[in-house]
Amino acid sequence: MSEVKAKTPHGEVTIDQLAEIQPGMAKIMKEVGERFADTYFAAKGRNWKLAAYHLNQVRTAFKVAKVTRPKFTEDLNAFDSEYLLPIFKAIQATDWSAFEDAFAKGMAGSDFYHDKTGHPYIRFVLPKERVSLLELGPPEKFTRRERGGKETPSGEGTQ
Repeated sequence: MSEVKAKTPHGEVTIDQLAEIQPGMAKIMKEVGERFADTYFAAKGRNWKLAAYHLNQVRTAFKVAKVTRPKFTEDLNAFDSEYLLPIFKAIQATDWSAFEDAFAKGMAGSDFYHDKTGHPYIRFVLPKERVSLLELGPPEKFTRRERGGKETPSGEGTQ
């Protein structure tokens, strides 16, 4: 029986080769941590849609992890329902107080699951400031830079 191969513009790869290059938990969790922090800072800036977007991307990363590392599926599902869902509800309600509480519980939950999976040396720490390539504040306060460097309120400058 011949090995199943996929054709790309650069050659053929086997299914086994494709499986080998799938991201492991370390790579996925790096994205999760960054997106989780972005969720916090977007919500803090009252950009609730961006907060929801980042939290949704955390859940998308979890979907990838469930496929590539199925042994973590049960824990990822539990974390999602116990911690991420309450954060989503606070975002939908645009309730900063509820968000802060749910987010703090999510950070504690992260510690619990890192301990449970044998990684007690991993702790998510929310940075004092988030370095982001995206504007994290409310959209109505966005500014745009014109090509010459001048800032104008959103919608008034060149796009």
